[in-house]
Amino acid sequence: MSTEHGHIYKPFDAEIRAIKEQILAMGGLVEGHIAEATRALVERDEAAALRVIEADRAVDRLEIAIDEQCIRMLALRQPAAGDLRFLAAALKIVTDLERIGDLAVNMAERAAVVAAEPPVRSVVDLPAMAAAAQKMLHDVLDAFVGGDVAKARAVLAADDEVDAMMRQAFDDLCAEIARDSSSVRRDIPMLFFAKHIERVADHATNVAEMVVYQVQGTDVRHGAG
Repeated sequence: MSTEHGHIYKPFDAEIRAIKEQILAMGGLVEGHIAEATRALVERDEAAALRVIEADRAVDRLEIAIDEQCIRMLALRQPAAGDLRFLAAALKIVTDLERIGDLAVNMAERAAVVAAEPPVRSVVDLPAMAAAAQKMLHDVLDAFVGGDVAKARAVLAADDEVDAMMRQAFDDLCAEIARDSSSVRRDIPMLFFAKHIERVADHATNVAEMVVYQVQGTDVRHGAG
Protein backbone atom coordinates (compact mmCIF):
# COMPACT_ATOMS: atom_id res chain seq x y z
CA MET A 1 0.00 0.00 0.00
CA SER A 2 1.30 3.49 -0.77
CA THR A 3 0.45 7.14 -0.25
CA GLU A 4 1.19 10.25 -2.29
CA HIS A 5 4.54 10.59 -0.56
CA GLY A 6 5.58 6.96 -0.49
CA HIS A 7 4.70 3.65 1.06
CA ILE A 8 2.99 3.34 4.40
CA TYR A 9 5.45 0.52 5.08
CA LYS A 10 8.64 2.60 5.27
CA PRO A 11 11.16 -0.28 5.02
CA PHE A 12 9.81 -0.90 1.52
CA ASP A 13 10.82 2.64 0.50
CA ALA A 14 14.27 2.06 1.95
CA GLU A 15 14.66 -1.18 0.02
CA ILE A 16 13.62 0.51 -3.24
CA ARG A 17 16.16 3.28 -2.63
CA ALA A 18 18.84 0.71 -1.88
CA ILE A 19 18.19 -1.09 -5.18
CA LYS A 20 18.37 2.19 -7.09
CA GLU A 21 21.66 3.06 -5.39
CA GLN A 22 23.14 -0.34 -6.19
CA ILE A 23 22.06 -0.11 -9.82
CA LEU A 24 23.66 3.33 -10.05
CA ALA A 25 26.84 1.93 -8.50
CA MET A 26 26.87 -0.95 -10.98
CA GLY A 27 26.22 1.45 -13.86
CA GLY A 28 29.03 3.71 -12.67
CA LEU A 29 31.41 0.78 -12.63
CA VAL A 30 30.66 -0.37 -16.17
CA GLU A 31 30.70 3.21 -17.45
CA GLY A 32 34.16 3.61 -15.94
CA HIS A 33 35.32 0.32 -17.44
CA ILE A 34 34.24 1.47 -20.92
CA ALA A 35 36.18 4.71 -20.47
CA GLU A 36 39.27 2.87 -19.22
CA ALA A 37 39.18 0.32 -22.04
CA THR A 38 38.94 3.16 -24.55
CA ARG A 39 41.85 4.97 -22.92
CA ALA A 40 43.85 1.73 -23.00
CA LEU A 41 43.21 1.50 -26.74
CA VAL A 42 44.18 5.10 -27.46
CA GLU A 43 47.25 5.13 -25.23
CA ARG A 44 48.29 1.57 -26.11
CA ASP A 45 48.28 0.74 -22.41
CA GLU A 46 48.15 -3.02 -22.01
CA ALA A 47 48.34 -2.82 -18.21
CA ALA A 48 45.21 -0.63 -18.12
CA ALA A 49 43.40 -3.09 -20.38
CA LEU A 50 44.25 -5.94 -18.03
CA ARG A 51 42.94 -3.95 -15.05
CA VAL A 52 39.58 -3.59 -16.78
CA ILE A 53 39.41 -7.34 -17.30
CA GLU A 54 40.20 -8.01 -13.65
CA ALA A 55 37.74 -5.37 -12.38
CA ASP A 56 34.76 -7.10 -13.99
CA ARG A 57 34.44 -9.33 -10.93
CA ALA A 58 33.00 -6.40 -8.97
CA VAL A 59 30.30 -5.97 -11.63
CA ASP A 60 29.37 -9.63 -11.38
CA ARG A 61 29.13 -9.44 -7.59
CA LEU A 62 26.79 -6.46 -7.79
CA GLU A 63 24.57 -8.25 -10.30
CA ILE A 64 24.16 -11.18 -7.92
CA ALA A 65 23.48 -8.94 -4.93
CA ILE A 66 20.83 -6.87 -6.73
CA ASP A 67 19.15 -9.97 -8.16
CA GLU A 68 18.93 -11.50 -4.71
CA GLN A 69 17.48 -8.34 -3.20
CA CYS A 70 14.84 -8.01 -5.92
CA ILE A 71 13.82 -11.65 -5.62
CA ARG A 72 13.62 -11.36 -1.84
CA MET A 73 11.33 -8.34 -2.16
CA LEU A 74 9.12 -10.14 -4.67
CA ALA A 75 8.79 -13.07 -2.27
CA LEU A 76 8.33 -11.18 0.98
CA ARG A 77 6.62 -7.90 0.04
CA GLN A 78 4.29 -9.17 -2.69
CA PRO A 79 4.40 -5.80 -4.53
CA ALA A 80 1.70 -4.77 -6.97
CA ALA A 81 1.28 -2.32 -9.86
CA GLY A 82 4.14 0.18 -10.17
CA ASP A 83 6.28 -1.49 -7.52
CA LEU A 84 6.06 -4.80 -9.30
CA ARG A 85 7.04 -3.13 -12.58
CA PHE A 86 9.97 -1.47 -10.83
CA LEU A 87 11.34 -4.79 -9.60
CA ALA A 88 10.77 -6.47 -12.98
CA ALA A 89 12.60 -3.59 -14.67
CA ALA A 90 15.44 -3.71 -12.14
CA LEU A 91 16.01 -7.43 -12.75
CA LYS A 92 16.20 -6.82 -16.49
CA ILE A 93 18.38 -3.72 -16.16
CA VAL A 94 21.04 -5.45 -14.07
CA THR A 95 21.26 -8.18 -16.73
CA ASP A 96 21.92 -5.53 -19.37
CA LEU A 97 24.48 -3.80 -17.15
CA GLU A 98 26.30 -7.08 -16.55
CA ARG A 99 26.45 -7.65 -20.31
CA ILE A 100 27.79 -4.13 -20.80
CA GLY A 101 30.47 -5.05 -18.27
CA ASP A 102 31.31 -8.11 -20.36
CA LEU A 103 31.53 -5.90 -23.45
CA ALA A 104 33.96 -3.61 -21.63
CA VAL A 105 36.09 -6.69 -20.97
CA ASN A 106 35.93 -7.57 -24.66
CA MET A 107 36.96 -4.00 -25.53
CA ALA A 108 39.91 -4.25 -23.12
CA GLU A 109 40.99 -7.54 -24.70
CA ARG A 110 40.99 -5.90 -28.15
CA ALA A 111 42.90 -2.92 -26.75
CA ALA A 112 45.58 -5.27 -25.41
CA VAL A 113 45.97 -6.83 -28.86
CA VAL A 114 46.27 -3.42 -30.54
CA ALA A 115 48.85 -2.33 -27.95
CA ALA A 116 51.10 -5.18 -29.10
CA GLU A 117 51.07 -3.94 -32.72
CA PRO A 118 53.25 -1.13 -34.13
CA PRO A 119 51.64 2.32 -33.65
CA VAL A 120 50.09 3.93 -36.72
CA ARG A 121 47.66 6.73 -37.53
CA SER A 122 44.13 5.81 -36.50
CA VAL A 123 41.59 5.80 -39.34
CA VAL A 124 38.50 5.77 -37.11
CA ASP A 125 37.39 7.89 -34.15
CA LEU A 126 36.59 5.12 -31.69
CA PRO A 127 36.85 7.44 -28.65
CA ALA A 128 33.99 9.57 -30.03
CA MET A 129 31.91 6.45 -30.61
CA ALA A 130 32.64 5.20 -27.10
CA ALA A 131 31.76 8.61 -25.64
CA ALA A 132 28.39 8.55 -27.42
CA ALA A 133 27.59 5.10 -26.00
CA GLN A 134 28.77 6.16 -22.53
CA LYS A 135 26.47 9.18 -22.64
CA MET A 136 23.55 6.92 -23.54
CA LEU A 137 24.35 4.72 -20.55
CA HIS A 138 24.76 7.68 -18.19
CA ASP A 139 21.53 9.31 -19.36
CA VAL A 140 19.48 6.14 -19.15
CA LEU A 141 20.59 5.49 -15.58
CA ASP A 142 19.51 9.04 -14.70
CA ALA A 143 16.19 8.31 -16.43
CA PHE A 144 15.76 5.13 -14.40
CA VAL A 145 16.40 6.76 -11.05
CA GLY A 146 14.24 9.79 -11.88
CA GLY A 147 11.49 7.90 -13.68
CA ASP A 148 12.10 10.24 -16.64
CA VAL A 149 10.36 8.81 -19.71
CA ALA A 150 11.37 11.73 -21.95
CA LYS A 151 15.05 11.15 -21.21
CA ALA A 152 14.63 7.41 -21.76
CA ARG A 153 13.05 8.03 -25.16
CA ALA A 154 15.92 10.41 -26.03
CA VAL A 155 18.32 7.52 -25.34
CA LEU A 156 16.32 5.33 -27.72
CA ALA A 157 16.69 7.98 -30.43
CA ALA A 158 20.42 8.40 -29.77
CA ASP A 159 21.13 4.81 -30.79
CA ASP A 160 20.84 5.80 -34.46
CA GLU A 161 23.96 7.97 -34.15
CA VAL A 162 26.04 5.12 -32.74
CA ASP A 163 24.79 2.80 -35.47
CA ALA A 164 25.85 5.35 -38.09
CA MET A 165 29.29 5.63 -36.48
CA MET A 166 29.59 1.85 -36.56
CA ARG A 167 28.85 1.76 -40.28
CA GLN A 168 31.44 4.46 -40.91
CA ALA A 169 34.03 2.64 -38.81
CA PHE A 170 33.39 -0.58 -40.74
CA ASP A 171 33.80 1.18 -44.09
CA ASP A 172 36.95 3.02 -43.03
CA LEU A 173 38.66 -0.01 -41.51
CA CYS A 174 37.81 -2.24 -44.47
CA ALA A 175 39.20 0.42 -46.81
CA GLU A 176 42.40 0.61 -44.74
CA ILE A 177 42.84 -3.16 -44.88
CA ALA A 178 42.33 -3.06 -48.67
CA ARG A 179 45.04 -0.37 -48.96
CA ASP A 180 47.49 -2.08 -46.63
CA SER A 181 47.08 -5.78 -45.92
CA SER A 182 49.69 -5.60 -43.15
CA SER A 183 47.21 -3.53 -41.09
CA VAL A 184 44.84 -6.46 -40.65
CA ARG A 185 46.32 -7.55 -37.30
CA ARG A 186 45.52 -4.11 -35.88
CA ASP A 187 42.39 -3.14 -37.81
CA ILE A 188 40.41 -6.32 -37.21
CA PRO A 189 40.63 -5.92 -33.41
CA MET A 190 39.65 -2.26 -33.83
CA LEU A 191 36.64 -3.35 -35.89
CA PHE A 192 35.60 -5.70 -33.09
CA PHE A 193 36.19 -2.87 -30.59
CA ALA A 194 33.74 -0.72 -32.56
CA LYS A 195 31.22 -3.57 -32.64
CA HIS A 196 31.44 -3.95 -28.88
CA ILE A 197 30.69 -0.23 -28.48
CA GLU A 198 27.64 -0.61 -30.73
CA ARG A 199 26.43 -3.44 -28.52
CA VAL A 200 26.90 -1.26 -25.41
CA ALA A 201 24.53 1.25 -27.02
CA ASP A 202 22.07 -1.54 -27.81
CA HIS A 203 22.00 -2.58 -24.15
CA ALA A 204 21.50 1.06 -23.12
CA THR A 205 18.42 1.12 -25.35
CA ASN A 206 17.20 -2.05 -23.62
CA VAL A 207 17.44 -0.23 -20.30
CA ALA A 208 15.60 2.77 -21.78
CA GLU A 209 12.78 0.48 -22.88
CA MET A 210 12.50 -0.88 -19.35
CA VAL A 211 12.37 2.64 -17.93
CA VAL A 212 9.37 3.41 -20.15
CA TYR A 213 7.78 0.13 -19.06
CA GLN A 214 8.46 0.82 -15.39
CA VAL A 215 6.91 4.30 -15.45
CA GLN A 216 4.10 3.91 -17.96
CA GLY A 217 3.47 0.17 -18.12
CA THR A 218 4.02 0.41 -21.88
CA ASP A 219 6.11 -2.14 -23.80
CA VAL A 220 8.10 -0.26 -26.46
CA ARG A 221 10.38 -3.13 -27.47
CA HIS A 222 10.64 -4.03 -31.15
CA GLY A 223 8.91 -0.80 -32.17
CA ALA A 224 5.80 -1.37 -30.03
CA GLY A 225 4.29 1.50 -28.11
